[in-house]
Amino acid sequence: MGKAVSAGLLAQVRAHLTTAVAGDVLDRMGHRRNFLPPGIRPVEPGMVVLGTAMPVVIEDRAGTLEDPFGRLLEALDALEEGSVYLTEGGSTNYALWGELMSTRAAHLKAAGAVMNGFHRDTPGILDIGFPTFSHGSYSLDISFRGAVVDFNVPAKVGGLDVRPGDYVFGDRDGVLIIPADLAAGTFESALEKATSENLVREAFRDGMPAAEAFAKYGVM
Repeated sequence: MGKAVSAGLLAQVRAHLTTAVAGDVLDRMGHRRNFLPPGIRPVEPGMVVLGTAMPVVIEDRAGTLEDPFGRLLEALDALEEGSVYLTEGGSTNYALWGELMSTRAAHLKAAGAVMNGFHRDTPGILDIGFPTFSHGSYSLDISFRGAVVDFNVPAKVGGLDVRPGDYVFGDRDGVLIIPADLAAGTFESALEKATSENLVREAFRDGMPAAEAFAKYGVM
C-alpha cells in the first residue's frame, strides 16, 4: 500500500502539474495504460479535475415514471469532498450529467465529474464552474433509457479498471487514472520532472542543442 496523498501535495499538483507530465512518469514506472479515451474533454478548456474516484455503474434500462433512473440520486448524494463522479454510461448516447447534478455535487464539495459519454445543460454547468469532462454535449436524458445500478464499487471506464479511491487527474489534454497506491509517488516524481522540464525550456531558449539538453537533464 502506497503512502497517502496529502492536501499539500494535491495543492502542488494543481498548481504545477499537467496530465502529460504525470502520464510520462507512470510510463517510466511501467504503467502504460492509464489515460481515458482521448475524446473526453473539459466543458471549458481551463477546467481541471483532481480527486478520488467514485465509480458509478450505469446499465441500459427502460425505466418508469416512478423509477426513471435507478440509483442515480443515491449515487449523487454519496459524493464526498474531493471525490469525482466517474462513469462509463450505457450503449445509448444519452446525457450522464447535467446542471442540477453539478449544483448538488458542488454543494458537497466534490472535485468533478468525468464520463465516457455525454453531458447536457452546458450553460448551467459553466455558470457553476463545476469541473465536468465528457465527449461533448447532448440533451437526450438518461431517464427511461439507462439507470445507475451501483456506485463506489470497482468498475470499468473507457477500458480501464478503476477502483474507489484511485486518483482522477484531468486537464485539457486528457484524463488520467492513477491507482491509489501509486498516486503519492507519481505526483512527487512528476513534480520533480516538471522542475527539470523548466530547466530544459530555459536551456533551449539559451540555444542548447536538444541532444545535449537531454543528456544533461534526462527529460524531453
